[in-house]
Formats: sequence, structure tokens, C-alpha cells
Amino acid sequence: MKNKILIVFTLIILANSNLFSQEFISDVSKRGTTAAPFLSIAQGSRSMGMGSAFVAAADDPSALYWNPAGITKVEGTGFIVDHTQWIADVKYDFIGLTYNLGPLGAIGMSFTTSNIGDMKVTTIDDPNGTGETFSASDVAFSIAWAIQLTDNFSIGFNPKFVTQSIWKMSASAIAIDMGVQYVTPFDGMILAMAISNFGTKMQLQGNSALIVYDPDEENSGNNGSIPAYLQTDEWDLPLNFRVGVAYDPIKIDNHELLIALDALHVSDNYESINLGMEYIFNDLFALRGGYKSLFLEDSEESFTLGAGIKQYLLGNVSIGFDYAYQNFGRLSNVQKFTLTITF
Repeated sequence: MKNKILIVFTLIILANSNLFSQEFISDVSKRGTTAAPFLSIAQGSRSMGMGSAFVAAADDPSALYWNPAGITKVEGTGFIVDHTQWIADVKYDFIGLTYNLGPLGAIGMSFTTSNIGDMKVTTIDDPNGTGETFSASDVAFSIAWAIQLTDNFSIGFNPKFVTQSIWKMSASAIAIDMGVQYVTPFDGMILAMAISNFGTKMQLQGNSALIVYDPDEENSGNNGSIPAYLQTDEWDLPLNFRVGVAYDPIKIDNHELLIALDALHVSDNYESINLGMEYIFNDLFALRGGYKSLFLEDSEESFTLGAGIKQYLLGNVSIGFDYAYQNFGRLSNVQKFTLTITF
């Protein structure tokens, strides 16, 4: 059975690798050519502190983002609230909830939203503002299901609805995340892969594209005030394919060390590798570090740091507070705060 699972896992990786390679031109960057780039922002301080190398290590409610198969590792009920202080004073909030159904698998739901704040409407005639304000927003909502097919192999699916809006324009799409995790015969090693944001395209539509059109400007006898809409292009979602491994080389007494590596194949950039590690003392305190976007040229992302503390209450209730810092080069830094509760 173990050999069959390993063969199936390998075939899935190879099949998806071929599918993705057909859509990429290896020597041309597609940076900035997808809609909803917020879908690529890491969720969960633990994962970001580990350099976003988390597809195989995902075993808490943040697995809803990284690898839906990982929610089968959350016993009972899991709840996560994550706040990200992103670039240019943009803030993102992520809420996730999971529930383990035992032999029937595990279910979960997540909600991601942005907080950009109101901005002034300016024009050429009114560069200081017209008195109006507008805002932009990003929203994603998902419902997940995962199941352990064997003691060592789990698979998960996470359909979601994505929408973006700015002033009087909006766009939406439907997508799905899929992932698998396999606990290998090698003690302490997990293999995993996940596909994120496989779905429909997004196209901005709304009253901001409404104009008055004159189809024949040289003829004064026709109707020169025909309402029309400017045509906008459709844009793909940021399709991500991750293959990763997590290894637990030290698990002695009160000390535990986890090392993780993810290889990324994305639709809006070149391939890269994320590295990370986590040291846990007495299942109480954790220190994390990592490096994001290794081998990716001209990337502003680099090292990450993080820490966390966990406290058990009433025997089976655990409350964890985590923090992560990511260096973003000339774009300063990103900070993340997470509260996780399991019971």
C-alpha cells in the first residue's frame, strides 16, 4: 500500500508539472500579469516566519491557505485570526475555522479581506480632490473538505469565491485549491504538493467604464450621445504550484526541530525555492527563521524571522500567539500577528 501511495503521489506531481510547464515561457517574466495578487500573500505567522516553506508542514488551521489536506491534522476544532501589515500601509485579515469529522475527514472555511482606507478622487482639473472619496477592496471566501485516505496519505479541496473592487468597478472569480500530504516511511519526513487558485478569469466591470460615444463625429445629424461601456481585458488568477518536504530530525525530550523546503512554480513569476525551520521547546515556545524566493533574481524578498508561544488551558484547549517579520528590501518590511485556538 505504501508503494502504491508513493507512486500515485509521484504521478500527480509529474502530471501537474507538465500541465504548468505548457503555460510558461521560462525566459520571460509574467510579473504583474495576473489579477488578485493578494491571493499569493502568506497567511499565518508560523508559515511566514519559516520563509513560507509550509506546504508539507501545514498542520494547523492556516493549512486552509497552504494545503487543504493539512486540516486533517487539526484535532477537534481549530480557529485562526491573522493580521498582516502589508506594503504601503495596506492591511490584510484572514480568519479560518476547521472541524475534524473523524472518519469522514475534516471541513473548514476561511475569509480574507483587505483594509486600504478611503482615498481622494482627483482629476486634472481638481488635483487636490473633487470632494469625493473611493476605496479598493480584496475579498476571498472558501469552504474546504479534506480526508485521510490512509493513515499516511491525505487529500484536500478548497473551493473559493474571489472578488476585487475599486470605486465603481468590480471583478469576481471562482477558484479551487487542491493538495495532498504523504507521511513517508522515512521517520519524520512528509512530502506534499498543492495547487492554488485554479479557476476562472477576472474582468473589471462597472459604471466607471460607462462613457458617452459618438459613432460618427463628422455627421451632425446622428445621435452623438450613445451610452457605451469601455471593454476591459480578462486576467488570470495567480496560479501557484508548490511541492515541498518537511523533516523532523530532532524530537528529543522537550526539544523539536522542523526543517522545510518548498519549490514553487507560479504563473506570474519565475520558479523559486523557500527554506525554513522551526525550533520548539516543550511544546510551549517556538523560534522560526527562513529565506523566501531563493534563486529568484531581482526579488526584494529575503529572510524571515518569527516566534510563538502556546498555552494549554483546561487540558485540551490550546491558545497560541505568533509573530513574524519579513524583510522586503527597498519596500521595507512586512509584519504579521496570529492568534490560534484549538479545542
